[in-house]
Amino acid sequence: MKGLFPFKQVAGFVSSLILTGVALLVYFTDLSFNTGISILLITAFAQALLQLVVFMHAGETKDKWSIYGNVYFMMFIAIATIFGSLLIFLWDM
Repeated sequence: MKGLFPFKQVAGFVSSLILTGVALLVYFTDLSFNTGISILLITAFAQALLQLVVFMHAGETKDKWSIYGNVYFMMFIAIATIFGSLLIFLWDM
């Protein structure tokens, strides 16, 4: 019976709820802008990684390192796009 209970999915769901609660706490508490954005970015990336690993079963295939490599490349492109846009639009370079 123990093998039939989806413990990994339940733990992932509870972790997602906790990360969402932390994000809501950032919204409802009076934090500085930099602190709030930092916490929100960390919880967003953690929740995206949690969703990928637990619910999309990324680590359960034979080519899991190619999947993780694609995710790392995607994160690099997203961060480069965001900071490139900030560099052009806000910092006038």
